[in-house]
Amino acid sequence: MKNILLGGIVLVLTSCGSIKTEALEVHKEMSEEAEVLESGIQQKRSIYRETETIATDLVHTKLEVSFDWPKSRMNGVASITAKPHFYASDELILDAKGMIINSVELNKKRMNFEYKEDFLKIFLDRKYTRDDEYTVIINYVACPDEREIGGSKAITSDKGLYFINPKGEDNNKMPQIWTQGETESSSVWFPTIDSPNAKTTQEIFITVEKKYTTLSNGRLLTSKVTADGKRVDHWKQELPHAPYLFMMGIGEFKVVNDSYTKLDGSKMEVNYYIEPEWESSAKAIFGETPEMIKFFSEKLGVEYPWDKYHQIVVRDYVSGAMENTGAVIFGDYVYKNKRELLDGTDQSTIAHELFHHWFGDLVTAESWSNLTLNESFANYSQYLWDEHRYSVDEADFNAEVEADGYYQSAEAQGHHDLVWFDYNEKDQMFDGHSYNKGGRILHMLRNYLGDEAFFLALKKYLEENKFKAAEFHNLRLAFEEVSGEDLNWFFNQWYLSSGHPSLKFTQSNDTIAEVLTLSVEQTQDLSMFPIFKLPTQVAIFDGEGKHIHKVVIDELNETFTFPYKGELKGVIYDDQNMLLAKIKEDKTPEQYIYQYYHGGNYNARKEGILKGTKDKSEITQQLVLDGLNDPFWNIRVLAIGKSGKLRGEMKAKGIEMMRAMVVNDPKSAVRVAALNAISKQLEEATLAGIYEGVVSKDLSYSVVSSALRSLGQQDPDRALTLAEPLESEKSSKMVSGITQLYSGFAGADKFDFFNEALNGTTVQGFDKLAVLNSMTLYLTRQNIETLDKAYVSYANLGENGGFYAKMFLPQNLNYLVGYLGDKVEELDSELKEHEENNDEIYAKKTRQKIVKYRAIKTKYSELKASLEK
Repeated sequence: MKNILLGGIVLVLTSCGSIKTEALEVHKEMSEEAEVLESGIQQKRSIYRETETIATDLVHTKLEVSFDWPKSRMNGVASITAKPHFYASDELILDAKGMIINSVELNKKRMNFEYKEDFLKIFLDRKYTRDDEYTVIINYVACPDEREIGGSKAITSDKGLYFINPKGEDNNKMPQIWTQGETESSSVWFPTIDSPNAKTTQEIFITVEKKYTTLSNGRLLTSKVTADGKRVDHWKQELPHAPYLFMMGIGEFKVVNDSYTKLDGSKMEVNYYIEPEWESSAKAIFGETPEMIKFFSEKLGVEYPWDKYHQIVVRDYVSGAMENTGAVIFGDYVYKNKRELLDGTDQSTIAHELFHHWFGDLVTAESWSNLTLNESFANYSQYLWDEHRYSVDEADFNAEVEADGYYQSAEAQGHHDLVWFDYNEKDQMFDGHSYNKGGRILHMLRNYLGDEAFFLALKKYLEENKFKAAEFHNLRLAFEEVSGEDLNWFFNQWYLSSGHPSLKFTQSNDTIAEVLTLSVEQTQDLSMFPIFKLPTQVAIFDGEGKHIHKVVIDELNETFTFPYKGELKGVIYDDQNMLLAKIKEDKTPEQYIYQYYHGGNYNARKEGILKGTKDKSEITQQLVLDGLNDPFWNIRVLAIGKSGKLRGEMKAKGIEMMRAMVVNDPKSAVRVAALNAISKQLEEATLAGIYEGVVSKDLSYSVVSSALRSLGQQDPDRALTLAEPLESEKSSKMVSGITQLYSGFAGADKFDFFNEALNGTTVQGFDKLAVLNSMTLYLTRQNIETLDKAYVSYANLGENGGFYAKMFLPQNLNYLVGYLGDKVEELDSELKEHEENNDEIYAKKTRQKIVKYRAIKTKYSELKASLEK
């Protein structure tokens, strides 16, 4: 699963069966933290989230389903083939959340059962041994909207089965049904052993009206019209996977066909399920998928293991995306037209969910405590794809963003072990540790072992554990067998301990002896975190070139000495740019400048630009100018940010370079940065022409939006005039950008545009949040009538909006309530003044205003309170 909120910090967002034992309360003590008396004597065992005990093996799950759309219910028949794992048993206990259980049969005989507290306990007709398979047939009704639901920041709802606009009352949304199983929500729509270490083959018969397209795991074997004019689609997956990966999607989707040619020459379907209006954009969005499958198959040495790879985009999705086996779900944020894709694609998310089909689907983490076995690899796939498709610079840039996401997550929510056995709620596992930190740790291990050993070990891990559940020790053992090295030191400090190293480097240069002394101190809090062992490579630059020295930092304070010849020109403490560590460096500006030109990798050049430009010397200014020509786009952005260092002729040259970049740079982010920079450097008349040229010619919506906002600061009326024709663009980014302009300058006549932007289907994902924020600011400039009309829009968003909008709507309502409160206080003061002056006519008008403002303030306050329940 790709957690988009996590990406937002970076701002997301994925065997044998197990059952609950006879004592359904077995985990009660796990929810109670260890109690300790004042004497320090522990009175209760600490929380330990162990892997589910395997009492029963699921063998095959067959589902037959149909739908009651108006009631948001699903009628189902589940035929579950199972057998005892080891010990003989005469009962089967299944997870079944919020269902109506009509009957249970075995061998055409009714079985007694007990159904309470979301567990279905079936009393079998005899005691079965581990050599005996049996099939129970359960007739049931799934009622997802009739049960109390929960959720988290990562997965905002655990409803499991979702009916979107089932009655067709919302003209902006295509009616559809979809599922979300992770973590343990598949048992809302079919009885199962809802645990990640359960594995089963599956098939599903889906009965729908003929107008609907269906999608599920496996291959579509048959599609037959029934006597009553409906259609039954039969999907079957013959390879076992975990129940949380079961998937179903239904709606009037268009299917855009694509394919992947396997290494043996055979072709596999790779299709994209899209709403009709987005059919022409499907391959622009997803079209690199076949190449990704090929790349990952070759990189891992393990062919893509499943029988198809389809991707579907749904409305109101409760997370970022989900790696359901062969049938991946994405939220509607991926809908982008070709112009929007110039500003950014969702390639990282597509790669993330695809890589899960090896790490997560083929080999599954046996418990949520081991979730990083799924998510860290999916996270690291993004690095691998960037490295292959774009450049190492792009990969390193995004890796740094990922590391920052981990640091921010840990700062906000606390540090914990990567393999985390004492979490309170399993959804806590979907954080910056399991994803970001885990991905960065894999990169360190790759750098330490080398590519050949690293990828051979991954191949071994996948082949030895395929179609099974695994824990992190399985991964360690695979690396040890390939490398021949005991790697407990690495796994203990990174997987079974928390935190990261904080390193302080200082240097002393003996120019006579030509020896550089490097001192390193680990400054992390040792009461919480370990002393780390850190193999790294130090680069020394001298008169004879670059020299690499391999060192191991494994003490609290250490000193290393390095010889050099002639002039010491530079030093890089982590030449591979791979340490997950907070680093404080002791270097001269000259060394930073030298490493920009000679360090090679992205981080060396980035640090060179940022820390080599402390003054305004000629060499510093030349560094800025050279940075404007750097081959990697973000270095150019950073150099633009340093353009204030330029003086005289170099300033004039820099301005001309940035003017050219506004028009010619291939990266829209650079064009935006250059546009913003020159807005502070040129005359208004010149800028106006540049802004208008950008609006009329640039294909990037983000660049056009930036130009409109800048023009708005200079000439609001002209900006509004240029923006108006763009209101109809079918672009989330463009509409969002226009609302940001309108929030500061537009009048009441633009309310309908805001309302459509907020509640229509054009604006997606985080852009919806930007529109919400813009509308809130816009309303603080409008009259009471517009504020009153907007209430309906906000109330509708609270009921039907996507999860981003719902999450942040209370904050916006709070801002409006605060504004309205201030407005009432202002009017109260005004009323008092009128009364003191005996201006009864004005006093009466002011009292009427106060009544209206208080009334609308009450409405917004009540809406806010209802959403926060």
